[in-house]
Amino acid sequence: MRRLAKLGILLGALLLLPGHAIAEGVDELPKDIQEKLYSKNMLDPSQPIGSSAYRNWKSPRKPPWTIGYASSYAGNTWRAGVMDRLVQKLIGKWQKLGLLKEVLVTQSNLNDALQIQQMRQLVDRGVDALIVCCSNPTALNATVKYAFDKGVPTFSFVGYLTSPYSINSSSNYQLAGHRMGTWMAKELGGKGNVLVVEGIPGTSGSDSQDRGIKAGLAANPGIKVVGSIAGMWTDQVAQAEVQKWLATHPGKLDGIVVQSAAEMGVLRALQQSGRKMIPVTIGGELGAICYWRKNIDYISSAYHVWPPGDDFELIWNIMMRTLQGQGPKLQSVLVDVIPFGKDDVKKMMGTDCDENNKLWAHVGIETWGGKKFLDNFFLRPADPEKYKASMH
Repeated sequence: MRRLAKLGILLGALLLLPGHAIAEGVDELPKDIQEKLYSKNMLDPSQPIGSSAYRNWKSPRKPPWTIGYASSYAGNTWRAGVMDRLVQKLIGKWQKLGLLKEVLVTQSNLNDALQIQQMRQLVDRGVDALIVCCSNPTALNATVKYAFDKGVPTFSFVGYLTSPYSINSSSNYQLAGHRMGTWMAKELGGKGNVLVVEGIPGTSGSDSQDRGIKAGLAANPGIKVVGSIAGMWTDQVAQAEVQKWLATHPGKLDGIVVQSAAEMGVLRALQQSGRKMIPVTIGGELGAICYWRKNIDYISSAYHVWPPGDDFELIWNIMMRTLQGQGPKLQSVLVDVIPFGKDDVKKMMGTDCDENNKLWAHVGIETWGGKKFLDNFFLRPADPEKYKASMH
């Protein structure tokens, strides 16, 4: 069994070599998905979209599998939403299916060296797959190869790794950012001064989205980006940074484009500044959506860019399919962002909602990246929940 698995790994790796790619990867996806999510002019140029090293691979070990989640950060509402989905739903569900033994979780607090050490330790402890999140796109690559050589695949969600031995999933962040920037320009009537609040600079998810945001704004000559600061995807950080910026820039400001999860902090900074409440992009934080619900004409619409539980369940399902030998076609599985408007917000909550709510809105995994959608990205698609090790 192990020899066959190793042969599968070698075959997958060979497909990465020049001369072995015959219309593999993006070209194998349905045309509508190619045009909507993988268009070159709306794709981060560093987004890995080549043929997957795991096309002819399956786990050398039978389930139940042990999964390592090497998280890079735990200090915001988004990460809490991920852990809630993992603990409250996924662990119990997949243990009952007989496919999961346990999940080992580590936290590196944005320290690349520590995350690398933790990933290697998880591999050495015998995990069958690694999940990482929102990491530096190149820093982990040697460790991803270390894991690959030991038969352990790495799955990166909410941002990509550039290693050919990782599998990535997310929405198309450059496209998402472009939509946010374009939305803000339209909201302001094509004229105005805009502050951009990035996520964590240096991570692919933040950098891709920031590039798209600024491109969307730049397409409107009447829009001027008057500042760019890092909110670190954390409300407390964004609030402090925006307060400092507002205090030192008394000039006219017309809108703020912020990467979630930091919009609650930006809204609070505006409220405490004494300035009028200018448009702020809202993502999925329920506290921020509650402010919108109480002031329903505040903005026209918003986008779900990365609902944490759904994003984690997406990479989880991709991981389970890969372990089962379904053969991912390409390195990155991309989904589309989902807009929502005033009517959606009214259905979501009443005006008695809590603006301090730290939970997140979710669209549901079938809407975000359901089974039929994922079937498009695998050579041998099947319902991963119906897998029986004894049959394979």
